[in-house]
Amino acid sequence: MKLAFIIDPIAKLDPAHDTSVALMEAACRKGYAVFITNMNSLSIKDGKAWAWLQPTEILPMPLVDGKWQVPQPWYQVGAGEFQPLEFMQFVWMRPDPPVTTEYLYATYILDYIDPVKTRVINSPQGIRAANEKMYALQFTKAIPQTIVSADKGVIQEFLAQQGRAVMKPLGGKGGEGILFLETGDRNLNSLIEISTNIGKTPVMVQEYLPAAQQGDKRIILLDGEPIGAVNRVPKSGEFRGNMAAGGSAAQVDITERELEICQQLAPTLKRDGLIFVGIDVIGGYLTEVNVTSPTGVREIDRLDRVSLGDRVMDWLMSKLSDPKA
Repeated sequence: MKLAFIIDPIAKLDPAHDTSVALMEAACRKGYAVFITNMNSLSIKDGKAWAWLQPTEILPMPLVDGKWQVPQPWYQVGAGEFQPLEFMQFVWMRPDPPVTTEYLYATYILDYIDPVKTRVINSPQGIRAANEKMYALQFTKAIPQTIVSADKGVIQEFLAQQGRAVMKPLGGKGGEGILFLETGDRNLNSLIEISTNIGKTPVMVQEYLPAAQQGDKRIILLDGEPIGAVNRVPKSGEFRGNMAAGGSAAQVDITERELEICQQLAPTLKRDGLIFVGIDVIGGYLTEVNVTSPTGVREIDRLDRVSLGDRVMDWLMSKLSDPKA
């Protein structure tokens, strides 16, 4: 099996944290051929998607006393070759968000991969359809009270009803730019103006969920099925649980309510070709659906002593042997 991973520069990835590394390591461990490339090398030639593909080996990283032992160097990259992406069985689109203009153009190029020969994970059309904040809004029984607006008056009215709220940029990642809003804050107007670019850019505003102090749960879904979860607990004095914002990872189970949420999402995710997804749940409410480069696998593997990467690779192999499975 041949797999290509479209990623950010490999030297900048954190091998003890990055899910792309975990997936590539699992593929190498099973003897599959792994290639890496980046968005800048994607091209269309003769009506097909091409890329500069470099054969790559990720060296094993054992778990010792609860810590990943990262060899130095931890990867080996061979000489690249410019070739059609349809030579791969699977292509993983996993550069980190935000979804910039260049990111969108890359998905348009990936549309020119023959789907009969090669599956792109996640679907380029699905990525374009699924803004990681907005996509959750269609699941009205799963989400907290939420608005999306650039209008200061609309946002102020919502906050007055809620008392406290969280304001999020629609294109952020890792908790960047998320603000806690509270009635009576003398900075409120300025916060709204800065976040909305003085009324030009819509933002998401959600009711504040006190359960956020106990953690923001990341659940990994594979083809609509939850396969693992990790709780991200905010550090002292912080309301964001994102690990990029200093949150710590804690072992956690998936509740019945969260299984119900996954069941609500599954048909839509499958319809949109969103195979590998990370959803965020706080206090039994869905807050985000992450489809670009969802992370959390390294933490789940470490805490639960499992290998989600192996499970993903086994799923891919099952699709090769029986595409209708």
